[in-house]
Amino acid sequence: MADAPKRVSSASTQPRTRIQRPTVAGTAGGPATLQSIAGTTWRLLIVLAGIAVLGVIAGRIFPVIFALFFAMLVTAWTQPLMNLLHRIMPKVIAMILALLAIAVAIIAILTSVIASTVKEGPKLVQSIESGLSILEGWLKTGPLKLDDAQFASLLDQARNAGGAVAKGLIGETLGVLGSLGTLIIAGSVFIFGVIFFLLTPDKVWGWLISWTPKRAQSTVDTSGRIAWESISGYTRGIVVVAFCDALLVFIGLLILQVPLAPALAAVVFLGAFIPVVGAPIATFFAAVVALAERGPVIALLVILLTVIVGSFDGDVLQPLVMGKAVNLHPLAIVFAIAAGGIALGIVGALIAVPIAGALYGVAKYLTGRDSDHPRVPAPT
Repeated sequence: MADAPKRVSSASTQPRTRIQRPTVAGTAGGPATLQSIAGTTWRLLIVLAGIAVLGVIAGRIFPVIFALFFAMLVTAWTQPLMNLLHRIMPKVIAMILALLAIAVAIIAILTSVIASTVKEGPKLVQSIESGLSILEGWLKTGPLKLDDAQFASLLDQARNAGGAVAKGLIGETLGVLGSLGTLIIAGSVFIFGVIFFLLTPDKVWGWLISWTPKRAQSTVDTSGRIAWESISGYTRGIVVVAFCDALLVFIGLLILQVPLAPALAAVVFLGAFIPVVGAPIATFFAAVVALAERGPVIALLVILLTVIVGSFDGDVLQPLVMGKAVNLHPLAIVFAIAAGGIALGIVGALIAVPIAGALYGVAKYLTGRDSDHPRVPAPT
């Protein structure tokens, strides 16, 4: 009897043999592929949630962000002239003179566009109405054979679309400006933004870089400079492109003897600030005026002029003026404009292309596809 506990104790100390059961990868939480998809999905949802939060915050302070972005655009226009003047005079005086020159140029362009539009506005509206009446007759008697009800529905849709665009533009302008207090705050941010962006850009950028981890500072610095090169190059180039488009259309309309050429060229100038789609849509009004004043043959020639100017713009002018500032496929440009228009309306359509170009340039650098900016491995 005394030996029994010892036998039990010795038996209990012997290692137990465990039965090894076959396992299948992923069976603990489901198939491995499903686990991978689920892991990617919840990480993506967290990223999207963070972007949504940032979007809400940006929406609350949109006037300030818009003021800073517009300050960047003015800086891009002013900086080359200021640097040129700085060679012969102090930097502050060069900045003031450059800002005055840019302001005078903007006022002169706007005055010319508005004056030509106001002067010939009534006749322009009358010619457009006449051209639309001719189109109405062709839609009813031509191959489409639209009856009065169908044409009225089509006309109502066009009017509603035009009214929505006009209301959207007015609403966005008022929304950006907001109350008098918001206007004063945004104006102050814009003025100080321009001053500091011009006088101490390296200090401002260096302060921002200092808040990033040291291992990522080189990458963030290069990415920011690539984005700025893209935005500034586009900002300066689009003015030249818009002016050249308007000038070419103006010369073409004069050769074709289409009335109201200055006003129509002004419309093309404004439309060219929305790449790919802006100028052709604006030139549509020139074709309508040509149809009313000069007949269908001249209207077809105006449409041909639009194609020629558009091809010259996309194949020669933009690569020559902008270089690599916005190296985007036309489909990507149209997608960016559509996305920007849906998100922020007319303002979004205007700023979508430079932002898309900046993001594309940064993405090329981060993925090692930019031969001009090869990535340097971060120090360990």
